[in-house]
Amino acid sequence: MKVEGIILAAGLSTRAGTNKLILDIGGKTVIERCIYGMYSLCSKIIVIGGNRIEEIEDILNKYPKVELIYNSDYLDGMFSSVKKGLMNIKEEKFFLIPGDYPVINKEIYEDMLKLDEDIVIPMYKEKKGHPLLMKSYLIEELIKSKHYNTLRDFVNIKGFKSINVEEPGVLMDIDTMEDYKEILLYFQTRYQNFRDII
Repeated sequence: MKVEGIILAAGLSTRAGTNKLILDIGGKTVIERCIYGMYSLCSKIIVIGGNRIEEIEDILNKYPKVELIYNSDYLDGMFSSVKKGLMNIKEEKFFLIPGDYPVINKEIYEDMLKLDEDIVIPMYKEKKGHPLLMKSYLIEELIKSKHYNTLRDFVNIKGFKSINVEEPGVLMDIDTMEDYKEILLYFQTRYQNFRDII
C-alpha cells in the first residue's frame, strides 16, 4: 500500500523567536530532519508552507519527492494547512506531522504502517505523539464536514489505534529555544550515526 506524507510548515514560530525550521541539527535543518524518517517510505511528501516560505524553498528543492505548497490562509491556523495538504493526497494512506518534530526515526513510521487501521497514533509513556497515519478515504469527510474545527476533533470523534513506542522523539517538538537545545542533546546522544536521507 503506497503512502504519502504531509508536513505542516506554515507557522509563525513566535515562541522560538526565529525560523525554527532552518535551525541546524547535525548538519541538516529541522525541516530536513522531519523529512528524513518518512522519506524512503513515501511516494511523495507535501510540505505546506506559509510564513517565510522562501527560507525553506531552496532547502527542499534538493529532495525530488518533496513538493512545497503555499497556504495563503496560514494565518487562519494549523487546520487550514492540514486541509491544504489533504487536498493534494492521492495515495491510500498518508502520514501527517508538524515540521518541528525532527527526531522521529524510520522505524516508527515502519511500525505504524504494519497496522491496518483507519487512524494510527504513536504513544510514548501514555502520551499521544506524532506522526499521525490515516487512510485517505476519510479526507472528504474531514474537509467538507462542519462538525470538525481541528484535526484533533476529527481524530477524537472517529477514534484511533495507538501504537506504543520507546522513542521520546514522537513528543519532541520545538516551541522554544530551550526545546531546541534539548533536541540537540538528544540527537547527539541517540542519532549521531544516522545517514543522510539520500
